[in-house]
Amino acid sequence: MGYNIAIDGPSGAGKSTIAKLVAKEKGFVYVDTGAMYRGLAIHFMKKGIKPGETDKIVSACEDAEVSIGYENGSQQIYLNNENITAMLRDEAVGSMASMSSGIPEVRAKLLELQRNLAREKDVVMDGRDIGTHVLPDADVKVYLTASVETRAKRRYKELLEKGIACEYDEIARDIEERDARDMSREIAPLKKAEDAVLVDSSDMGIEEVVAKIVELCR
Repeated sequence: MGYNIAIDGPSGAGKSTIAKLVAKEKGFVYVDTGAMYRGLAIHFMKKGIKPGETDKIVSACEDAEVSIGYENGSQQIYLNNENITAMLRDEAVGSMASMSSGIPEVRAKLLELQRNLAREKDVVMDGRDIGTHVLPDADVKVYLTASVETRAKRRYKELLEKGIACEYDEIARDIEERDARDMSREIAPLKKAEDAVLVDSSDMGIEEVVAKIVELCR
């Protein structure tokens, strides 16, 4: 049985950044659940399935195996033992992943794969329903959050550094709306697990947050 660290929280809280660093610090596998959805999307596309062909997508889930590994310290995604990492960011793959991720059977398939991975390896997994739904028995559960103002400032700065024009007020409004959607959705809504440790990073640096989570581990 692997040692599992579950990190949940709202959009823009820095979950992926923190999860990757915690995994590196602990020597664990970081599970990128979004990349796993893209891996399944590639499987569907290889079979010639188009977005909207729900019945075919459900059927195709039966012979798909998505796994995660590392090569030279870089995360790799495998589909039925084939390294597909270079294909993950294709726009068509993203569209298929976005469409198929709402299908209950697809979510169930990835839930099975994610839990199997967590049983076999020491993992750090981040998302919105990891501690409440995916890994309810995780050894360490963290609910990582930050104020809307802090998250909006971080996103605003990030976009400006990339040369992308943006408005702070619009970013803050989008974050509030996404929070509301994530917390009110019918399937696995975003919420703090009862036994999760709340970590508010509004006034904390990245290194402080990582140290705090590592302290919680045995």
